[in-house]
Amino acid sequence: MKFTIDRFEGDFAVVELEDREMVDLPLSLVPENAKEGDILNITIDKNASEIRRKRIQDKFDSLFSD
Repeated sequence: MKFTIDRFEGDFAVVELEDREMVDLPLSLVPENAKEGDILNITIDKNASEIRRKRIQDKFDSLFSD
């Protein structure tokens, strides 16, 4: 998903989504060097997600192992 930074207001970046909807995004989720007009891209890190799933499953399994 891509979106464009429209402006900054307080602790938020107002971003325009692909469908032109405007949404407030907390600055904590915006790269430090981002500026108005920049396009941000959200992606899924499938490798990191799988590693996390496995770690959680291993912990779960250890709770119920004989």
